[in-house]
Amino acid sequence: MLAGIVVLSSCATRNVADGRTGVDTALPTVPVMITADLVASQKIQRRRDGVQDIAPLTAPAAAYTIGAGDILAILVWGHPELSAATLNAQSPLISAAEQAAAAAAPQGFVVSEQGTIQFPFAANLAVAGLTELQARDLLARQLAPVINRPNVTLRVQAFRSQRIYVDGEVKAPGVQVINDIPMTLTEAINRAGGVTPTGDQSQLSIVRAGQRYRIDLPALVQHGEDPNRIMLRNGDVLRVQALDESKVFVSGEVVTPKALLMHSGRLSLNEAIGEAGGINPLTGDARRVFVVRRGQGPIELYQLDARDTGALAIAESFELAPRDLVFVDATGLANWHRTLSMMIPGSLTSAVSAGKQ
Repeated sequence: MLAGIVVLSSCATRNVADGRTGVDTALPTVPVMITADLVASQKIQRRRDGVQDIAPLTAPAAAYTIGAGDILAILVWGHPELSAATLNAQSPLISAAEQAAAAAAPQGFVVSEQGTIQFPFAANLAVAGLTELQARDLLARQLAPVINRPNVTLRVQAFRSQRIYVDGEVKAPGVQVINDIPMTLTEAINRAGGVTPTGDQSQLSIVRAGQRYRIDLPALVQHGEDPNRIMLRNGDVLRVQALDESKVFVSGEVVTPKALLMHSGRLSLNEAIGEAGGINPLTGDARRVFVVRRGQGPIELYQLDARDTGALAIAESFELAPRDLVFVDATGLANWHRTLSMMIPGSLTSAVSAGKQ
């Protein structure tokens, strides 16, 4: 941090290569002045960037398909002997203890790892990948040779084959099971108890088949997009990032240097300086308020002259980005005082005291 302050104070440039990323970390020799025109252009750019590509996540919801581990409830009307409960209780091949355990277990036909169920007169019936209606019709066709016009009811009794994972700043992170009601983004968050006060709704991510999608929920709503259009699928991972992962740092000649949390991904330069107590009236140089921004490319350096008319309005419209550094430089007199104090400790204080005598 000290090296960054020295560079800012002199507005010098130095070619420093980041060994991890290869990105040039040199500060520009001349900072970009924060003006009304710059704020307007950045607002247009933010509006463009705010249009999130959620098309891959908004495919129409399909009917639930049966998978391994699901439990099916099957009823053949007029043939109660074919129900799971009757078959378990009357089977002569299992012991009394096994019959008691079967009675306590969920009464239904469990889909095996191979995607099949064992049903009388239908042998190993392959139902994985079928909807309830498709599995019902398939079973009815298999029973037709032995039962005249079979009337079959088939329902998924327990949904266990499809799930998503919700992680991060939610009240109840963990596995969420997908049932016959389509799993939307808001449904998944609500099932997990909602976003915690420390969660950042502007920093959501969905990982699907190795691809990561960033979701800014407030911006999505602001642009007229319905979050319920985002459909989650089996195996998706939803993560809500913590607010403290998107901090802004305020240092230099402010009353209270500190790290600030953004508000739903938003924080203006004026708010950041205000929350730090404002520019120090004794040592701060209002002409030299800097914002250092490091994105994917080279470092960007911006400067605000807070003495100008309308500077506060401009600073209110200049939005900061996560991990920005706001630095207020010291006045020439303050720098001179500090330099002299380091070179000759106590000399300035002694001189002032002598002058008062």
